[in-house]
Amino acid sequence: MPTLIAKPTRIEAAGNKPKIIDEHIGRVNSATAVVSVAHMTSPPGWVEPGQTPEFDEYTLVLKGTLRISHRDGTLDVQAGQAVIAHSGEWIRYSTPDGADYIAVCLPAFSPSTVHRDPA
Repeated sequence: MPTLIAKPTRIEAAGNKPKIIDEHIGRVNSATAVVSVAHMTSPPGWVEPGQTPEFDEYTLVLKGTLRISHRDGTLDVQAGQAVIAHSGEWIRYSTPDGADYIAVCLPAFSPSTVHRDPA
């Protein structure tokens, strides 16, 4: 039988400004470890610490621009575009003008496997 996920759980975000993370599927909201699906809403000027996660992250930008800094430069992902950040690669997300996007992590996001840079 299918499992209905009636509503997301709001998760506290890392970064320099408040950001909304609504986890629909994942370790917190549905006790799912194999994948997480979250709706993110980031304000203009938001930046999070760099990270080297142990999961692949698939991101679809719905509105605005998601900037991804990586070892070889910077990539701006616009509304209607998607990006894959691969496990083991250093990345840092930011939203210079704000952004609304969906993030899917395989396996599911976990604070113990994201490996954020020290403050």
